[in-house]
Amino acid sequence: MTQDTATGNKRRGLLRMLALSASAWGLSAPLASPAFAQATPTAKAPELLRIGYQKSAVNLVILKQQGVLEKRFPATKVVWVEFPAGPQLLEALAVGSLEFGLTGDAPPVFAQAAAKDLVYVGAEPPKPDSSAILVLRDSPLRTLAELKGKKVALQKGSSAHYLLVRAVEKAGLQWSDITPIYLTPADARAAFERKSVDAWAIWDPFYSATQLAIQARALATGRGLSSNNSFYLASLPLATQHADTIAALLEELTGADRFAQNSRPQAIKLIADFSGLDAGVVSLFLQRRPPSPVGPLNASTRADQQKVADAFFKIGLIPKAVQVADIVWTAPALRVAAGKP
Repeated sequence: MTQDTATGNKRRGLLRMLALSASAWGLSAPLASPAFAQATPTAKAPELLRIGYQKSAVNLVILKQQGVLEKRFPATKVVWVEFPAGPQLLEALAVGSLEFGLTGDAPPVFAQAAAKDLVYVGAEPPKPDSSAILVLRDSPLRTLAELKGKKVALQKGSSAHYLLVRAVEKAGLQWSDITPIYLTPADARAAFERKSVDAWAIWDPFYSATQLAIQARALATGRGLSSNNSFYLASLPLATQHADTIAALLEELTGADRFAQNSRPQAIKLIADFSGLDAGVVSLFLQRRPPSPVGPLNASTRADQQKVADAFFKIGLIPKAVQVADIVWTAPALRVAAGKP
């Protein structure tokens, strides 16, 4: 048996296990694979829980800094791994280097189109004001239509990618009318400041940091373009075998959001100490972030995410159409954790 064949068989087996487990838990959205093997959810937390996060992941950062999960799961080794953006995080999750993580809207679509092994398990409310297409203060660009023929920096496969796709569409342009320059946030900011690109599609806290540091101007935000949803994703083994652990994670994440909302000065200091960002940057970042309790994906969020997938397929940025509902995990345990009937 070749390595590729073995990997394919392993993936099919996991998907079959997940499908049967999902059926047993009463999923509201069907998974793509038929059920042939038994999988039994257990109340025991996993021995190892590796969590991927970014600087924008407020709820996860609070849990990390306060040691909440280490107290909740004393028998579990909790490992925190920071990533510059969602695509890198989901690649790690898909290859088995993580069990759980948070990204924006676009990374899961690219991952699903590439047949990566992961599932949606939770979501935060929309944050349309937390991302923007930036230009320098002295830029002559004033409208989205003026992006025609211009170079725009962005992280490929990130939420900023979808924001830019929508901005181009709203301006009446074709994707081919702009020149996307794919860079990580750190490299993109450097290129932006030295005027190697004309604009930069980016999210908070990079948006806030750049805005305050050099008075960059927002040509457009996500308002009217992108809901800028945030999603929690899990590995197939975690979703298959530890639905109760995922439910506990969503509960603790919602508690972290309450802390961010009700104890704002303490939250600003905690996040600033962790990230190295100026407290003013963190304050602006949090001002643009609405209350963000975490729960399973609802119908509206799934519909929003399907629009993201359809938009990328329409202009050929993913190789095949995908149905987001195929990898949405909505077991009753998760609904109960979110206070749903």
